[in-house]
Amino acid sequence: MQLRRRGAGTALVDPIPLRGDLSALAPALDGPEWVLHAASQDLTCLAEVGLAPASLFDTELAGRLLGLPRVGLGPMVEQLLGLTLEKGHGAADWSRRPLPEDWLVYAALDVEVLVELRDVLAAMLVEQGKDEWARQEFEAARTAGPPTPRAEPWRRTSGIHRLRKPRQLAAVRALWEARDRLAAERDIAPGRVLPDAAIVDAAVTNPADAPALAAMPVFRGRAQRRLTAYWWSALAAAAALDPTELPRATAPVDGPPAVSRWADRDPDAAARLAAARAAIAAVGTEHTVPVENLLQPDLLRRLCWSPPVDGDVAAFLRARGAREWQIALLGPALEQAIAVRS
Repeated sequence: MQLRRRGAGTALVDPIPLRGDLSALAPALDGPEWVLHAASQDLTCLAEVGLAPASLFDTELAGRLLGLPRVGLGPMVEQLLGLTLEKGHGAADWSRRPLPEDWLVYAALDVEVLVELRDVLAAMLVEQGKDEWARQEFEAARTAGPPTPRAEPWRRTSGIHRLRKPRQLAAVRALWEARDRLAAERDIAPGRVLPDAAIVDAAVTNPADAPALAAMPVFRGRAQRRLTAYWWSALAAAAALDPTELPRATAPVDGPPAVSRWADRDPDAAARLAAARAAIAAVGTEHTVPVENLLQPDLLRRLCWSPPVDGDVAAFLRARGAREWQIALLGPALEQAIAVRS
């Protein structure tokens, strides 16, 4: 965990020897504005250890609102401050201990000029008249809370689209859940425990027994051979399920169908979406803001598929988390769009 404050310098805090107890930091962090880059990636896990900002400035989000061409920390620092951050350890295994000295330097550089970057971005937001937009976006990010858990997260296994039979899907689910438990115990990414491709391959192949599973690619590797009984137990449990316990062939739907099917299922909705997208693109171009930051794509689809009966677009958007600046900017154009018929 990298920390920096003017007048105090940079500090690196390792949560592992502290067993995740970072409560001693809370008094120092409670009150001052937090400056984070891509805050949504950090706030949830920090909240789990009792750390939450009273106010927030997200440098990546500021860069998006300003229409900067590249909003990664390195490119922004280079463009706006004329400095180059050291690269090379972003994809490293940060669970190893002790961390090499050059890794620590790399980590410290991430926050070394973050406050200076914040000041430049804040001035640019004021200059472009977007400071209030940013304030609302930062507050929304600060108070968003953790994302709603997916009903069936195992369905996001890469390559699962190849499978149609419920029994195959049950095998994927069983291996995915077994992998997830093991990854949590080891505190490492699930994909490093067992790749998605190996899970799907096992479901397609349907090995007859544990030796057959151990003979498959990936599973025959030295690390995986030690886990053969574990993986086979998951597959065997899936194979023994009653047909009523098998997953459905298609995932449960929460929201509109895939946009590619709108033209056939509801041509009016397809026309509304096309008109709304064109309107939002025009506003984005005018104000140099990416369309995904003007309005969440999922919210736009829900609006166009099931528009409010009373035509009150502003109330519809507000009830689903849209910010006031977004509603003011897009409301009139979206009202026209949802009135479109094919």
